[in-house]
Amino acid sequence: MTHKKNFFSKKELIIASYGKLFNNKNPKLSSGKLLLIDNIVKITKDGGEYNKGYVEANLYIHPKIWFFSYHFFNDPIMPGCLGLDSMFQLVGFYLGWLGFEGKGRALGVRNVKFIREVLPESKKLTYYINLKRIINKNYMIIGIATGTAIIDSKLIYKANNLKVGLIKKN
Repeated sequence: MTHKKNFFSKKELIIASYGKLFNNKNPKLSSGKLLLIDNIVKITKDGGEYNKGYVEANLYIHPKIWFFSYHFFNDPIMPGCLGLDSMFQLVGFYLGWLGFEGKGRALGVRNVKFIREVLPESKKLTYYINLKRIINKNYMIIGIATGTAIIDSKLIYKANNLKVGLIKKN
C-alpha cells in the first residue's frame, strides 16, 4: 500500500531514521550526521524516467557541514561516497514508502561517475532517483534505480543500477 504523502520535511526524515515514520517494520534512513537529506520534495509511485517511481530530494550545503573539516585538509570537498550513500538511502526510503518491510541494505551499483565536486560555497545538492524495477523474493525486496545528483544546476554524480534490498524479518 502506497503512503499517500508525496513530500517529507527534515523532521519527518529524522523520524524515519528511527524507523517510526510509517511503522516500526519499515527500513530506516541513516541518522545523525549521516542523514544527508534535508527534504524530499517529490515521491511518486508511477513517475520518473521508467514510469516505475521517482524520488527528488535536497541537501542544502553550507561551509560548516561536518565533512568539510575532514575531507581534505586545506582542500575541503564532500566525499562522493556520501552522495552515493544518500542515493541508496532514497531507494530504501521509496521501498518503505510503498509499504514494504525489512532491514534496508545497499547491495551494489553497476557504475558511478563523479563529475564535479561539492565545495563549501555550493548551495543546493538535488538527488533524482528513477526506479527501474522492484523484485519481490521470498526473503528480500530489491529496488533497482538510476540516480543523478545536481549541484547548483550542474550535473555532479550519476549512478546506474543502484540496488537496495530490504531483508524481510523472521
